[in-house]
Amino acid sequence: MTEKKENAEAMVPDAHKKIKAAFKVFDYESNERVDVREIGSVIYSLGCFPTQADLHDIISEVEEDHTGYIPLEKFLPVMTKVLLEHKFPPIPEDLLLQAFEVLDKEKKGYLEPEELTQHMTQEGELFTQEEMEEMLTALADHEDNFVYYKDLINQLTIDPDM
Repeated sequence: MTEKKENAEAMVPDAHKKIKAAFKVFDYESNERVDVREIGSVIYSLGCFPTQADLHDIISEVEEDHTGYIPLEKFLPVMTKVLLEHKFPPIPEDLLLQAFEVLDKEKKGYLEPEELTQHMTQEGELFTQEEMEEMLTALADHEDNFVYYKDLINQLTIDPDM
């Protein structure tokens, strides 16, 4: 057996543990299924950032008979392969910072929710209003409601070696 294959096999239990933990966060009924609308959040929380087209491909591969739910048993092997192959790597920290700095024209160090919503719902891969509300609830500072992007980048960047 090659050394590379042995290393990948040794990483499988860690990958399974991470995937199950992320899945469990969105398994609101504790029945080892998540709503198909939540699967992107599960994948993003694992440090993978597929395009919307790639996300739809993953969903079509793992969705349970068009029920709107994704079972852990189907998601686990697909996502394990994605993680081990580093298929959808995160954007490097310096590029994320540059992107936020372009949006922060006044160099304040933060974005107001309205600014971020405008950019995220009108440019690039568009977010829905509901997705924006969820994101802002999770990311905006709870005291002043601003999105401090340097803190956010620290949360978004994940060690690629797991």
